[in-house]
Amino acid sequence: MRDLVYTGFMSLDGVVDSPGGPEEGHRSGGWVAKDLEFVPEAWSLKGEELADTTALMFGRRSYEAFAPYWRESEDHAAYKELPKYVVSGTLSDDALVDGWGETTILRSTEDVAALKESEGGAIFIHGSAELARRLSDAGLIDQYNLLVFPVLLGAGKSLFDRADRDKYMLTLRESESYSNGILKLVYDVKR
Repeated sequence: MRDLVYTGFMSLDGVVDSPGGPEEGHRSGGWVAKDLEFVPEAWSLKGEELADTTALMFGRRSYEAFAPYWRESEDHAAYKELPKYVVSGTLSDDALVDGWGETTILRSTEDVAALKESEGGAIFIHGSAELARRLSDAGLIDQYNLLVFPVLLGAGKSLFDRADRDKYMLTLRESESYSNGILKLVYDVKR
């Protein structure tokens, strides 16, 4: 069975919306870099993940945002040949980005569950808050790799559903704090 790992940037109040820039839609877009001292070791989690990543998964909107940029990015060159999965009921095969390796469209949560049952290593979900919420609600996420930033955004997309639901217990695998206030939190979902 393959592990499904969500990796992302989150504000202290749980917002994951538009960490990279204002063009992503949030009025405070770009909050991972604005007004925060750059401390290289605070970003080490991203490099560490590469060793464990055997495939990438995205929701449609995150795929459409990341694929054209990451295909050309030297920082993301290691992702180019990894298998990619896009979970979407609307994306067509002809909308896939050329030159960024094998990409498969999954149409449902059930397709994701079947993929998890296949042979292979960890699949990492980048961005894709709505997809992550659906997969969490279905009990399919195994691990959360989070960089929590010392900012309160108040509104925006949240990684976690606010609906009343059964609780999930998490086990802290790893944590670290950095001089600029970023926290690295790696949790396993208890089954």
